Amino acid sequence: MAEEVSLRDTYGKTLVELGKENRDIVVLDADLFPSTMTKYFAAEFPDRFFEVGIAEQDMIGIAAGLAASGKIPFASTFAVFAPGRCFDQIRVSVAQARLNVKIVSTHAGVTVGEDGASHQALEDLALTCSLPGFTVIVPADAIETAQVIKAVVDHKGPCYVRLPRAKLPDVSSPDYRFKIGKAVTIREGKDATIIAIGVMVAPALEAAGKLSGEGIDCRVLNMSTLKPIDEDAIVKAAAETGAIVTAEEHQIHGGLGSVVARIVAERRPVPVEFVAVKDVFGTSGKPGELLERYGLTAKDIIKAVRKVLKRKR
Repeated sequence: MAEEVSLRDTYGKTLVELGKENRDIVVLDADLFPSTMTKYFAAEFPDRFFEVGIAEQDMIGIAAGLAASGKIPFASTFAVFAPGRCFDQIRVSVAQARLNVKIVSTHAGVTVGEDGASHQALEDLALTCSLPGFTVIVPADAIETAQVIKAVVDHKGPCYVRLPRAKLPDVSSPDYRFKIGKAVTIREGKDATIIAIGVMVAPALEAAGKLSGEGIDCRVLNMSTLKPIDEDAIVKAAAETGAIVTAEEHQIHGGLGSVVARIVAERRPVPVEFVAVKDVFGTSGKPGELLERYGLTAKDIIKAVRKVLKRKR
């Protein structure tokens, strides 16, 4: 089994690397810098790090001001607090003004674990995707995370990057090159396509591997950029495989599945099944147990593939 690596740790260390190259990068945190791993930047560049305390709305307002002054601010906290607690400030101060603010939130989804429903962000992608001009990215592993952070520095405009608490195995090849708005095919297949993001990419690959033993050939797409999404990759998958399953650690409403279903309906109708949290809040438990409870495992993806193939026939 592949070694699991912390994406938030990768984020913090990549910020330091970039901070040495670009003095315009500044970092803000809302009393969680030891957990979001912005602690590395704080230690290296204390004059460019701003600890705002438990005041997420203020953090976004300050980040907007810094962006308006020509800086490249990274604002970090848990995903349940940004965008959740400060959505109005993100909408008005960042999105409407099209400011160059990078919101990188950690501890998203049910894999937060024992902290329970109040700390398990399952709506954040719906919120950020609803904002005009926002770029929304969900990396699948540490290799991709490092490249995503470097890409959003060069990208002009507001961005939301979603990271988990849990460590994840690397699914990207060593020569992988991330590009905003482009999906990557990490397994070829002709019978059905599994489109996954973030925590769910590794289970998607596991599911495809097990299904191959039954003679079912599944394509797997890592759709790390949720907005702007790679429409052409979705349409190509629909045309070539004739069936799609989406997999996300997010509410079934407003995330990956909703976006894929809209594009399929508009451009290439085929059967689609959805692996996601089914309109309920999370609860306290071990991450693995919660993935089982909410139907977010390789086993659940396999069930969805079998179901969509029956509809395809």
